Formats: sequence, C-alpha cells, structure tokens
Amino acid sequence: MYIIPAIDILDGKVVRLVEGNYNQKTEYQVSIQEMIERYHSNGTDFIHIIDLNGAKGDFRNQAELFKIIKETDMKVQYGGGIRTIEQVTQLLDAGVHRVIVGTQAVSNPDFLPELSAAFTHTEDYANRIVIAIDVLDEVIKYSGWMESSPIKLMDYVDKCLSLGFFRFLCTDINKDGKLGGTAIELYKKLLDHSPMIKLIASGGVSSMQDIEELAKLPIRSVVVGKAIYENKISIDEVKAWNLKALTSI
Repeated sequence: MYIIPAIDILDGKVVRLVEGNYNQKTEYQVSIQEMIERYHSNGTDFIHIIDLNGAKGDFRNQAELFKIIKETDMKVQYGGGIRTIEQVTQLLDAGVHRVIVGTQAVSNPDFLPELSAAFTHTEDYANRIVIAIDVLDEVIKYSGWMESSPIKLMDYVDKCLSLGFFRFLCTDINKDGKLGGTAIELYKKLLDHSPMIKLIASGGVSSMQDIEELAKLPIRSVVVGKAIYENKISIDEVKAWNLKALTSI
C-alpha cells in the first residue's frame, strides 16, 4: 500500500477542511509550489491535488493549478470540478497521471457510459481514471458533499465496474479532517463486495498506526493530508513507508 500526500486548494491557498465543511477550514502558510517541492525533495513521486473551488463549480484556481501540474515531475492525481470528457482528455494529455471524477459521474447518468466509450480504445485508460465515492453513513454525496445521491453505494460500484472502471477513491466524510482514525469497516464492505477493485482510502488518518491497520486490507493506496500538515506523520515516515511498499511489490 502506497501513501499519497494530499494538497487541497481553496481560493489559491493550501487548506484542510473538516467533514468537507468549507466553513471549517485550516489554512497553512505554505504555497502550492512549496508544498509540492517539499514532497518531491523528500523522495515522494506521487501527489494528490484537489481543487475545492472547482468541486463547487468555481474554476478560479484551475489555470494556475494546471500550470503548476504541467511543470512538476511528480505524478499527479487530480480532482475538483471535472465535468466534461473534454476536461478529462485535456488533463490526461497535459500529463496528469490520474484524473478523479466525482460529481458528474454521480449526478449525470450518461457521463460514465460516455466516458467509457470515449476512452475504451485508449491504452490504460481505466487505470488513469479514478471514481470518487464520497460517503456519509453509506450515502453517496456530491457537489462538494452538499448533495445526496439516491444510488446505493454497492449498486454504484457495480455500475462503474460494468463500464470498465475499477479504481476508486473512497472518502468517509464522517472521518475526514478529524484525525480520528479511518473507515476500516467501510473499506472492508467495499472489498468484500468487489475484491477486484483498486481501492484508494481517504479520510481520518492520524498516525502511522492507522496506515499499518489499512495495510492489512488489500488497499492499493491511501491519501494523507492533515496528519502530515499537523506533524502527526512526518514526510520522512511517508518516504520510508513508500520505499518499503515499492520493494515489496
């Protein structure tokens, strides 16, 4: 299991939210470029970037974020406000390693079938598209976690799999930004239902002990943000863990 450090952007600043609440944010006195360089210089080659403005349909950050992403040598997993197949194509062509789709995939029943059809003949397309599942008490949330979907969680996973998508980023909103432990039981349910999925865990990581517990499950990677910013997990620990993970593959 690989640790992917997270950078969340709101109004051009590096932040972390609690339970996705835009009114409960912590701003960090570091630029996006500085944070990326800090990870890169410590041997991390993968980064998770979310545009929180974009998640609400506000694209003021995108031009600057796309510029930064294009200039970095790091592999970038990017999400926030991706609403069209053209955007997915633009990001992949620009060198983004993985594109995260969330709101549009949930709210527009035609989006995933159209995305699948558009990329079916593109090499490794399904491995580079991540389906975000943001969950509150097993209800799928979208639009910056403000709206609820009537689609049942496992039915949605089955739909995605039927269209060829198998990499999922699952965030338990109850856990997000609280440093109170991860959603182990939720991940177990998902993996029991669909053992073939490539699952990325997100939310609640507070220590390396949490990482060790997640690693007992067949989870491919875990996104860690606040625990790093609040010095609960050091970048050196991330580097050491990831080197060990790579050598054990």
